[in-house]
Amino acid sequence: MTFPALARVVLAGALASVLGAPLLTPAPAPAAQAPAAAAGPRQEPTPPRPAPAAPPGWLYRSGTQVRAQPAAPALPGDISALSWLVADADSGDVLAAKNAHEPLPPASTLKTLFALTVLPQVPGTVRHTVTDAELEGIGEGSSLVGVDAGRTYRAADLWRGVFLSSGNDAVHVLAEMNGGWAATARAMQAKARSLGAHDTHVVSPDGYDAPGQVSSAYDLAVFGRAGLQHPEFRRYCSTALATFPEGEWSYDIQNTNRLLTGADGVAPYRGLLGVKNGYTSGAGHTLIAAAKHGDRTLVVTVMNPQDGGAFEVYEEARSLLDWGFAADGHVHPVGSLKPPAPKAQAGPGPAAAPTAAADDDGETWPTAGGAATGLAVVVLAGWAAYAVRRRRVRREVVRGEG
Repeated sequence: MTFPALARVVLAGALASVLGAPLLTPAPAPAAQAPAAAAGPRQEPTPPRPAPAAPPGWLYRSGTQVRAQPAAPALPGDISALSWLVADADSGDVLAAKNAHEPLPPASTLKTLFALTVLPQVPGTVRHTVTDAELEGIGEGSSLVGVDAGRTYRAADLWRGVFLSSGNDAVHVLAEMNGGWAATARAMQAKARSLGAHDTHVVSPDGYDAPGQVSSAYDLAVFGRAGLQHPEFRRYCSTALATFPEGEWSYDIQNTNRLLTGADGVAPYRGLLGVKNGYTSGAGHTLIAAAKHGDRTLVVTVMNPQDGGAFEVYEEARSLLDWGFAADGHVHPVGSLKPPAPKAQAGPGPAAAPTAAADDDGETWPTAGGAATGLAVVVLAGWAAYAVRRRRVRREVVRGEG
């Protein structure tokens, strides 16, 4: 084979390797074809049809949103809350909602965002001696667990005070341990945004009514779902009874979430995982509740029921949980609690293919693409040198003939 022919073959193989095409090889001889079987046509299994996605912005519409299939149970007709939401805590699918993004005061349900933000920085094993300054500025009429200045507490005691007694005194101390009241509010705001919760504006980390402080049924469900994924959060929010603080001079405290404890004549809900309730005069009664039946976990938020008394929020949450479990597989999602995927950064152009890789000793070795590229360069250089030499010889021959 002449050099040009050899060069063309090698160059073709090198380019094929770079472009991902197989190298040219002799085709195998065709095998003898067996006679077709007499069986009938093969039936391919039909893949399940994915649920149609909700239209963008669906949950920002006012009113009740649900995409029921024919066998779906009817939504409970006794829900008077200004805003509510039912979601699958595992998938994040929102099954139904009313005014999901309406900004409303959250009361102590905002403590879920506080815990998501501060628990990683102040875990339960930390010990701290409380000062008088840390207990200043607690809002009038706040719920308290009974934190005393000059006494040393484990952070676990303070966290039980937050989740069970909704103690604003415990929140103030933990916030100071986290860098201060204002710094904690800013960190909570950033945490909310990172979770895709854009309706929440944090002014007072304990959830106490403050001008401009709002959240939404959607955001609170995001916080509840995120909290259930953290074992320490989940343990605190599902604790019904505890001793505060552990050790001498302690007393019993009970979770104020009646669906968990069954207190005050409210029947406990089967499989309840807790989460957080709240009340202020400005917010009314608010609740994040989660429950597990079998392998399915739901999270429900209820904000400010307009009918009934102080415990109506629990009954409306109960109705929504019952509906959510009964509606399993019979509704299409109307949205998702998952944050949107980050958009890919547009670069100046496609990235260059790597031409070398390092082994465990740091030695650099050419990759397949790099080796093929190098081989192509060598072949091209050789071909060019050959062409130049051939033209020089040809000119000499012509001159000799002349």
